[in-house]
Amino acid sequence: MRCDVFPLVVAGCCFSPVMYLCRKYTVARKQTYRLRYTNQLVAAGEQPEQTPRVKRPPIDPAIQLPYAEGKVVLIDKPIHWTSFDVIRKMRGILQIKKIGHAGTLDPLATGLLVVCTGKFTKKINEYMAQLKVYTGHITLGATTPTYDLESLPVEQKDFSGITPEMIHEATLPFIGTIQQYPPVFSAIKKDGVAAYELARRGKPVTMEAREITIHRFDITAIELPVIAFEVACSTGTYIRSLANDFGVVLGCGGYLSSLRRTAIGDFSVADAFTMEAFEQQTGQQVVD
Repeated sequence: MRCDVFPLVVAGCCFSPVMYLCRKYTVARKQTYRLRYTNQLVAAGEQPEQTPRVKRPPIDPAIQLPYAEGKVVLIDKPIHWTSFDVIRKMRGILQIKKIGHAGTLDPLATGLLVVCTGKFTKKINEYMAQLKVYTGHITLGATTPTYDLESLPVEQKDFSGITPEMIHEATLPFIGTIQQYPPVFSAIKKDGVAAYELARRGKPVTMEAREITIHRFDITAIELPVIAFEVACSTGTYIRSLANDFGVVLGCGGYLSSLRRTAIGDFSVADAFTMEAFEQQTGQQVVD
């Protein structure tokens, strides 16, 4: 089974057909992602460590109060956690209700999640609008329906003729303000239904292009078929789409094989807590 590729529109040029017709693929449902990953490990004969459920003790009011009133907390999201997993855990740890994050990361991505509590939840949109920086890897020579490793690579193509000069030149059409088509396997709503739900049902889904800005697209290492990159971009940018469209320009296909968010505005992942460190700071145990 196959999926046709979204058109990439840059400076008035269109690189592929307009309609993205999707068939059913086995991909992760976001709300059960960690359970699905655990089941995959079990099916492969591994025995993943299970964290026993324990009753969480009441949090010290002196620790809870600043978070209830309002704080910004930087979290280094681990792989295989959804962004809501982080919020759900922190809500349980802090035992507060008013908490949210300033920009979703996919389960396979790691890195900076800006979490706001209390009165700072009013600043979420402000933080979301700030410039974002990502590092990651694009694997050439194939595509995937989800544009990342949530689904298996298909349509393998020869990449042996790709040179470093071609790779660097292929970044140029993306720098600046462009029109980008989001992945069909995304949470963008179509008639009130998430696009990925429609795609899983085999429904035709047409995604509209969105204006984004790529401030910087640097190639930091090349070990074909894998390319390392760093991107600085506006809010609303899908790095998965960037990886897919980059493969279209090179003519050999490509998909996002790793992603890490390192900054949002002045916030840096270097200043972020791991979930374990945040647990220790609050004196609470993170439980599944």
